[in-house]
Amino acid sequence: MSNAQILVLALLAATLGLFALTRLRHDIVALLALVAVAITGLLDPEKIFSGFGHPAVITVMGVLIISHALNRAGVVGMIADALAPYTVNQTLHLLSLTGVVAVMSAFMNNVGALALMMPVAMATAAKHGRSPSILLMPLSFASLLGGMTTLIGTPPNIIVASFRGAEYGGSFAMFDFAAVGVPVTIMGVLFVSLIGWRLLPKERQSADTQRALFTVGGYLAELRILEGSDFIGRTLSETSADFEGETKIFGIERGNQLLPAVGYRVFAAGDVMILRATPEVLAKLVEEHKLEIVTEKRDKALALDREIDWKDASLLEVIIAPNSPLVGRNARVVDRVFGQDVGLIAMSRHGAPLRGRLREQTFHPGDIALLQGKHETLGELVERFQMLPLAERGLSIGKRREPWMALGIFAIAIIAAALGVLPIAVCFIVAVLAYVVLGVLPLRELYAGVDWSVIVLLGAMFPLGMALDETGATGVLAQYLVGFAEHIGLEPWGVLVVLMIATMAITDVINNAATALIMAPIALQIATTLDVNPDAFLMAVAVGASSAFLTPIGHQCNTLVMGPGGYKFTDYWRLGLPLEILLVSLAVPLLLTFWPL
Repeated sequence: MSNAQILVLALLAATLGLFALTRLRHDIVALLALVAVAITGLLDPEKIFSGFGHPAVITVMGVLIISHALNRAGVVGMIADALAPYTVNQTLHLLSLTGVVAVMSAFMNNVGALALMMPVAMATAAKHGRSPSILLMPLSFASLLGGMTTLIGTPPNIIVASFRGAEYGGSFAMFDFAAVGVPVTIMGVLFVSLIGWRLLPKERQSADTQRALFTVGGYLAELRILEGSDFIGRTLSETSADFEGETKIFGIERGNQLLPAVGYRVFAAGDVMILRATPEVLAKLVEEHKLEIVTEKRDKALALDREIDWKDASLLEVIIAPNSPLVGRNARVVDRVFGQDVGLIAMSRHGAPLRGRLREQTFHPGDIALLQGKHETLGELVERFQMLPLAERGLSIGKRREPWMALGIFAIAIIAAALGVLPIAVCFIVAVLAYVVLGVLPLRELYAGVDWSVIVLLGAMFPLGMALDETGATGVLAQYLVGFAEHIGLEPWGVLVVLMIATMAITDVINNAATALIMAPIALQIATTLDVNPDAFLMAVAVGASSAFLTPIGHQCNTLVMGPGGYKFTDYWRLGLPLEILLVSLAVPLLLTFWPL
């Protein structure tokens, strides 16, 4: 191997390691890889930033904007109304939700499709007294499955198509993925809806619907002891009987001191308890023991804000979406932006108990927040900061703003792209411009639905893929893999199976787009080395990269449902592993039939 090949392979290994083993955001890791490619001179300087103008990146951005426009137009409201009659029976409830989200995911970003249907799932689960755990993981998996069926369904499909276009001068068409994707999606949706949810632990299936939202970890909240409270003069040990369930006190703020929560600590008026509890326990403590919930503005004023009647204000549970502007920002931002009208009452993060002051917490994707304030302002907050309402009250599923016009414009763009009238990226940009001109999408919200971390990830990773290709490093990897396969006697179809399984394993721990960017050029080189049809190997990468079913970190959809579903990390493989086995057993024969080697 040449020095350049060794260097780029080392860079690839370091990037994969950072993706999988650190808490750095994937877009930051991709930027580090981009800088490394530039510094080491592995790529022509003029190509370093070429990824940000790549048609695949523009297409993904177009899909994200269109998804937001469809949501804003009230399309999900129409769907929710249509689904209502089918939610009475549990089997039909599951099949209708997973089937609809799979179809939606075929034509829009899968996170967007899940975000549209998740509030509907939560509200209908509450209405019929079912655990949301039964619905949410199948819903997440269905959104990933549906993305396999079209070119625009998921970034990996767009990426493998772009590699084929660059290598052979002709990209995959809009519905080329359907031959394999549609049968796989149908069987996958049937599996998760009829069988898969039964593989979840019994406690998830039978959990009380309302409590299931917040039982694991509970909320991090703050309660102030008011004058006249029966807690005054009593120790923490003496009041422990009043803290029901899994309530845990982490500390007590007295003046400017944060005191340890030890059993002999005597409570005094004005003390602020920092604790983790369910909403029911918080409400009971406030009502029975003369306490008050602390928010940032109350904490400064040490008194209730009388411009809003906090006792009668609406409460709303929301989940922080992956593309929310709140991600990475301090919890104080809610009080700074909405001042007197909304208070952040509590936060929950599944699987990672929150400690310290509530106002010092940083929002992560999948965090659950409990907000209190005026109903109309809560709706504005949810829309502005792209949160997903979870509870039945305060459910907002989009205002009706010309939904048929929005769908019509999107359909025309799809048809034009499928017929090759214009490149798909151009078709989507035209659709976005039509939304703006016709008032479907206000100019101020043009980029509200764009997850910039995904755009940066794609734009920064493309140059690494170019460096792998131009230095011949992908050829080296392919030679080693093919040599190993021949050594153990694998036929080309066996290499195809190994490639798909390897891609599935990688996508379970790193972003699916990054997986496709890394594996697609390797797949092309393997096919060239074996002198077989490269399309089958590229399609195997597309299917494998979209199969992030074993962990909650492999895809944003899985992260999004973890908290509200009350899932544990190990719950995912219970349903995900048999689903992946089913997919491999179905997809490989279909690939060999429609894309023969």
